[in-house]
Amino acid sequence: MRVNMPGLLAAVLAMAACGTGSDAPRSITTVSWGGSYGRAVNEGANIPFAEQTGIRVEVEDYNGGLAQIRAQVDIGEIHWDVVDLEIADAVRGCDEGLLERIDITSLPPGADGTPAEEDFVDDGRTECGVGNLYWSTVYAYNADNIPGEKPATMADFFDLEKFPGRRGMRRVPKVNLEFALIADGVPLDQVYATMDTPEGLDRAFAKLETIKDEVIWWEAGAQPPQMLADGEVVMTTAYNGRIFNAQVLENQPLVIVWDGQLLDVGQVGIVAGTPRLEEALQYLAFATSAESMVRIARRISYSPMRKSGMPLVTTHVVAGVEMEPHMPASPANVARALRYDWAWWVDHADELNERFSAWLAR
Repeated sequence: MRVNMPGLLAAVLAMAACGTGSDAPRSITTVSWGGSYGRAVNEGANIPFAEQTGIRVEVEDYNGGLAQIRAQVDIGEIHWDVVDLEIADAVRGCDEGLLERIDITSLPPGADGTPAEEDFVDDGRTECGVGNLYWSTVYAYNADNIPGEKPATMADFFDLEKFPGRRGMRRVPKVNLEFALIADGVPLDQVYATMDTPEGLDRAFAKLETIKDEVIWWEAGAQPPQMLADGEVVMTTAYNGRIFNAQVLENQPLVIVWDGQLLDVGQVGIVAGTPRLEEALQYLAFATSAESMVRIARRISYSPMRKSGMPLVTTHVVAGVEMEPHMPASPANVARALRYDWAWWVDHADELNERFSAWLAR
């Protein structure tokens, strides 16, 4: 069933509040990125949701993409209900009919009572996805393994003469192409215009070619901090929250370079055709509330996408450190950020995935 009725979510939440419905045990399966982020979501959203509603939350991890969602929808056997998505996948999945449409006006108001449609930042709203956090891909290094001058710019990541040694990069074209152009001197506000030309893409691949022989490719978010801790690489691209947890909770001497960070939006979506639609809607409303976003942001350094939630993020619940200096959307860190152009990647992902795979194989 597709969700096209503005009042459905409100009705579902009202039913839950009144205790109506079956007394049979209910559960949903949520799918996320695992690791430190998965733990933050579990403590910040899943456990409180289960305690409040009595609906059990089963959790599975994945590495992104739409392949598994597409396979379930195609054969009509839906095992996943709510999925953490990169925004480009949320848009593509919506276009393909893989995700339910969500009426944002039916979501709960902000922590200060602001209606949901005004409380969410503009970046976080798509037809089938609800923004829950800002996250970024950065690069980081282990301070103990780089004597003397430290890396400070995106150009330094690509400078094997100044900073010799292995690099870590995710095995996808996205982010790598943007970082390559930034390192090659393209101004932030011209990166996607440059990528929009054959010459610009050639330039990005040429820059990647200069370090290709020194790259160790990673696929899961837990790999980069471990690669740095083990000395397997001198620097690596990484999700900022994974590095934060290694810094704060594991006392690792890791340093984030914010210059040229790719600021991205995380969204939550519901798999089309789930037989647990009511429960999934309840969970989505709870998990994307300002209060849940704040609980998550106090456990890992991802910025809330509700305006009313941003001022409520104070210190880390365990370490007690102030969170703002570690947030990708804080004023200091966002100053040299490139905002991810998901629409560009929706249009170009297939061709560039193919080109990137061919380039890797050479």
